[in-house]
Amino acid sequence: MPETMLILRADAVTSPRVAHGFFGRKGGVSTGLYDSLNCGPGSGDERASVMENRARATAALSPGATLVTLYQIHSAEAVIVNAPWEIAGNPKADAMATDRSGIALGILAADCAPVLLADPGAHVIGAAHAGWGGALAGVSEAVVAAMERLGARRERISAAVGPCITGASYEVGPEFKPRFVAADAANERFFEQSTREGHWQFDLPAYVAHRLRQSGVGVVEVMPRCTYESEADFFSYRRTTHRKEADYGRQLSAIMLTD
Repeated sequence: MPETMLILRADAVTSPRVAHGFFGRKGGVSTGLYDSLNCGPGSGDERASVMENRARATAALSPGATLVTLYQIHSAEAVIVNAPWEIAGNPKADAMATDRSGIALGILAADCAPVLLADPGAHVIGAAHAGWGGALAGVSEAVVAAMERLGARRERISAAVGPCITGASYEVGPEFKPRFVAADAANERFFEQSTREGHWQFDLPAYVAHRLRQSGVGVVEVMPRCTYESEADFFSYRRTTHRKEADYGRQLSAIMLTD
């Protein structure tokens, strides 16, 4: 019997004019390390399997949707999507916004935070990939600014931070924390002392949510799921690293205007 696809949805971006979903790793055709809904063309998975997985997820989001993703580089770069592109033409960026119906904005992640945003009244949506580097550089602010260029108003924007690695599973070294504290002394609160000397537990979803609120977003929701802890449901780059596995799958999060 085919495995049931895992799709999580957030109240914050639920609207009659918007389709969205944070997909887990279930319901695809990939095998081995990529079992089963690996949607990452940058992985070592068979391309035919990745394309089938992307097609399945896109159809589950909304029949007839066209999916676009990015060549993600852990930056604060944001692009406006006026028309779909092929994977080979993926822009090097970590955020995008559109006012065009039928184009699903897709973010690929395996511990980093996927962020989906919507201002249904302005008919504008956005999506961002927020790893620690992009989050610190300002990817949250970049996607909000891109949405505003299309007519959204930040106080009307609602955002959802999807499943990602959480503080209890995200230990960072001594060189990490000073970067955040140098940017803003208040960032100290996103770190807790680890059991190892000179190491810290970093709360990535809380930090991403903070940056969204700081940018003026009206509503921010954080999905309470950890990609590292939930192996049955999510891919995790850090889990793969700890096991010294050769590669890992990427789950998709996507949002689309339906009218």
